[in-house]
Order: sequence, then C-alpha cells, then structure tokens
Amino acid sequence: MQSLHREISKIIKKVVSKNSAKLHEPLFAGNENKYLKECIKSTFVSTSGKYIKKFEEKIKKFTGSKNAVAVVNGTVALQMALRGLGVKTNDEILIPTLTFVGTANSIQHCGAIPHFVDSDENSLGICLKNLESYLQKISFKKKNFIYNKITGRRIFAVIPVHVYGHMINMEKLKIISKKFKLKILEDAAESLGSFYKGKHAGIFGDAGIISFNANKIITTGGGGIILTNNSSLAKQIRHLISNAKLQHPWKFVHDKVGWNYRMPNINAALGCAQMEKINTIIKYKEKITKKYQKEFENLKGVSFINQPKGCRSNYWLNSIKIEKLNIFSRDKLLKKLNSHHYECRPTWNLMHKLPMYCKCPKSKLSNSIKIENKIITLPSSPLYGKYN
Repeated sequence: MQSLHREISKIIKKVVSKNSAKLHEPLFAGNENKYLKECIKSTFVSTSGKYIKKFEEKIKKFTGSKNAVAVVNGTVALQMALRGLGVKTNDEILIPTLTFVGTANSIQHCGAIPHFVDSDENSLGICLKNLESYLQKISFKKKNFIYNKITGRRIFAVIPVHVYGHMINMEKLKIISKKFKLKILEDAAESLGSFYKGKHAGIFGDAGIISFNANKIITTGGGGIILTNNSSLAKQIRHLISNAKLQHPWKFVHDKVGWNYRMPNINAALGCAQMEKINTIIKYKEKITKKYQKEFENLKGVSFINQPKGCRSNYWLNSIKIEKLNIFSRDKLLKKLNSHHYECRPTWNLMHKLPMYCKCPKSKLSNSIKIENKIITLPSSPLYGKYN
C-alpha cells in the first residue's frame, strides 16, 4: 500500500503526459469566443435571445428527446422536473445514497423526502435487484400509487443516477417502476454522450436532466437542461421557470407561484459552441479511458471501473476501486496523489450520513457502505486526449 501512490502517479503521468493534471477541465476549441462576442454585441445576455432556443435544439437532436428546457443548473432541473411531474409535500423519492448532494437537495427543495436505496458494486448506480425486493417488502398499493408501510407516506418517484456517466439497466428499472407505479426522473447530470442499448441517457423515463457545470462533458458555465418526451410536461415546466407569467405583449399577469430559473442567453451561446464539438470531446474522452484501462489492467488489487453491459459510457470521470482501502488509507493515498499535483478525489460522502439527511428513510445500504471508501476518481479532462 505504501508504494501504491507511486504506481498510480506513474499511470496518470503516462496517460496525461503531464507532471500535473486537474480532475476535469473544459475544452474550448471552437466558436466560444465568437458566439460570446455576438451575444454581448446583441445586448441579449439574459433570459431572451436566439442562443437559448438554438442550444435546446442542439441538445434535442443529440439526445433524441422530443423536448428540452434549459435552466440555470442541474439541481434546479431536478427540482422543476419533480414539480412538473406532480410531487407533493412529504412525498418520498427513492434515490441512491451514493450520489452528489444536489440530487437529495432538489427533493428537499420541493418539500419532499429523500428515501435512500443501495447501489450496485459494479455500475455504482441503483442496485435494481435490491430495489425490487425492498419495495416488495415495505410498500403497499392504494389507488394509483404506492405508500410506505412504516411512514404512511406516498412513494412518488425514483431517481436513478448514472454515476460518472455509467448508465444503469433502464429497461429493468422501467419494469420495476411500472410494477410499483413510480415516476422515473433520470439524474443524467454527468451523462451527456452516454447511451444504453443505443438510447441516450435522460430519455427513458418521464423526464431526465443533464448538467452543464464547468466540470462536465460540455459546459455553459453554469446550467442544466430538462429532457422529456411529454410535450405538455415541458410546456408546464417552461411556464414555471418563467415566473409563471402568462404571455402578453405588455401586461404582467402570473397565474401561480413560479421561479426565475431560465438559462441566460450568454450561457446558451457558450453551450452552442461546445455542442459543435461534442463528438470530438467524447472521442478524446474515449482515448483517455482506453489508456487508463490498459495501464490498470495488471495493477494488483486495483480495478478500473468499466461501463456496464449494454452501456456506452462517456466516462465522465475515470475511476478505480481499490479493495484494501478504508477511509484512513484512502485519505492518505489521496493526499499523496494530490501532493504529486494529480487532482484525484474520493467519491461523495453517502447521503444518509449527512446531518440533514441522517433521519430519512433508507433500505439496507451494505453495498454503498462497502464501496464508499474504495473509489478514487482520476484526472479525466478531454484536454489530455487532445494532446496525446
């Protein structure tokens, strides 16, 4: 274990061909400056302007979604999708405990309650076998919904998270959700360019979201998008994020409480330029991944986390699992790797351990607890694929 950091550092250096590397940086290699200058010149830098619609159209075409609604970030996208789907105060929403805090926060922002379920050790997403048996045990049906036997609350939806861009078996999840009458909202924040059996992430369920934060596959600076094939749902969400303002040439008439969550035109301009290079960016990402896969193939005790069966992953963050790690040895290893100027990170702290969520309902979380301290994410910027 003492020499492991040296072996991993050597591998990272060989893959990125640099003496230092960030976890994930954006790649600006196209019309970003041009479109931003045009946007500023037009003066339409806020929530109206041509680039918003253009960006939504580009995302629709790439993902195959019938509708795309651009918003200010991925957490807001989840929140507004839940509201559009009809979540109510005190509804329970099933999510993996292994996820970014924004997934849980979006539920809380709706007045609903996160209900944590276990993850699969290989895909890192929801363990569907455990989910089905758990729901069979703790739920009962009433009219068109299911309820938690213990809390008495409605279990309204499930949010699968495609961790690091690795999609779960969405066909199986759809069967489970139909059986238990659950809405599906895909948290595909990290999964632009990921596919399951040829179908893009975010369009299997009732709705899905993608994030365009600066550390994602492409960036709009800050931003997110809601995908849905339900046009009436898209229309409702678009109304809600526009302060619930009724269309009129000059009057300010609002018919309900709304939010000002629209993506600004200047962010969408950046996104349009980024989307013009999306296939190139993914190609660079694939190049990095193949190098990591080859280099970690023979490193004893370390396994590279590969895409699940049926999935074509964007490998947003390349990651490894080290069997002998615990929280103390993991943090020691991370300290060493970062001291070598290679920005590596652990996975997220499990949601059910956070103080604001520790009393939320949960299933047995043995898989998640087992892998929490064994995952290390590696420098994965497309820049390293471009220059190697």
